[in-house]
Amino acid sequence: QVQPVESGGGLVQPGGSLRLSCAASGSFFSTDVMAWYRRAPGKQGEVVARITRGGSAGYADSVKGRFTISRDNAKNTVYLQMSSLKPEDTAVYYCIAGSSWGQGTQVTVSS
Repeated sequence: QVQPVESGGGLVQPGGSLRLSCAASGSFFSTDVMAWYRRAPGKQGEVVARITRGGSAGYADSVKGRFTISRDNAKNTVYLQMSSLKPEDTAVYYCIAGSSWGQGTQVTVSS
């Protein structure tokens, strides 16, 4: 069973950057797809980025060109580099490893 643990959330001004990390304990190598999902109050949740074990990545249209997902299999860690952040990016971000979800980390974009 893989247990993801997120870190790196916080408060950032519009236009700023943050990097989220997700450390996955357990059998990381058995997890093909890792993903970042976000949910904001009153809004539909969405998968913002996903990456396969081989490094193939996909993004939601809302973040394409601004967010980059990467994966370090040696460190059992997935990253989400977020740039040009907007207030509408404010949400709780969850790491998904296979069928396991992390506890989430809050990202707030506000001046």
